[in-house]
Amino acid sequence: MRGLLETHGIMSVLSSDLHSIIPLSVEGISEVRLAVHTSEAADAHRIIESHRTVLKSGQVVRLRDEFEGLQQAIGYRFRDRGLLEHAMTHTSRANEDVSGGVFDNESLEFLGDALLGFVIADLLFREFPQFDEGGKSKTKASLVSTASLARHAEHLNLGNHLLLGRGEEKTGGRHKHALLADAYEALLAAMYLDGGIDEVRAFITREFRDEIDTVHRHGVTGEDYKSALQELLQARDLPLPHYRLVGTFGPDHHKQFEVEVVVDGEPVARAIGTSKKDAEQDAAHSALDKLR
Repeated sequence: MRGLLETHGIMSVLSSDLHSIIPLSVEGISEVRLAVHTSEAADAHRIIESHRTVLKSGQVVRLRDEFEGLQQAIGYRFRDRGLLEHAMTHTSRANEDVSGGVFDNESLEFLGDALLGFVIADLLFREFPQFDEGGKSKTKASLVSTASLARHAEHLNLGNHLLLGRGEEKTGGRHKHALLADAYEALLAAMYLDGGIDEVRAFITREFRDEIDTVHRHGVTGEDYKSALQELLQARDLPLPHYRLVGTFGPDHHKQFEVEVVVDGEPVARAIGTSKKDAEQDAAHSALDKLR
């Protein structure tokens, strides 16, 4: 239960000094209390009740596996559940653990990025022998962009399973594209370590089948959204867009760039990418969606 609450950003202690939410009698121990701050008691009650199962006999059984829904969504069951938990642990959660026993998913993200790039490149090589190197590279970049991975993560409801620190939880971390894309890559790495490359290849092939089929129908993907945005603004007698770097974050081996597109002095959209060029394209794409 303590772990369940922490996945939802509620810290708890084994104490009776704060608002007790679940007194429990245990043989040999008079009482065990899981306590949270009074201001979070109502949320804690709701979360626990949503996971509790009570049989007609009155017997209370264990809380359901917090990652069961995710395993069903990805079509893969982990032998080592610890790998899956590791993949879902954001650095903000690890930083809040004073024991030092919680590790974030950055290393898994690094491995997953390489795995995804390899499998997608292999798919494009086999399915599109007519594409030149530039065509394959442009299509690959589109398929593995932050925006693309975030969409796949959202389809799996990955955000619901992220283990976040309290600060990241309160600022909407479960919906941030950068966090979702990173967790998606970490998930691929965890799957590889648990089941091998064949499991990862099968999963990625299933996940990206629709996009691959779209390329078969329409050819090379990777529309130049910046040019399309410029043309749209010119057609509406508006000034050209300006792209502003908002900030950079992440480890050196996988640095992320956040870019904002500004039109006529007003910010229209933001995006995050592994390069300023990619972030600008994604921001232009979002701006086009809004302006259209």
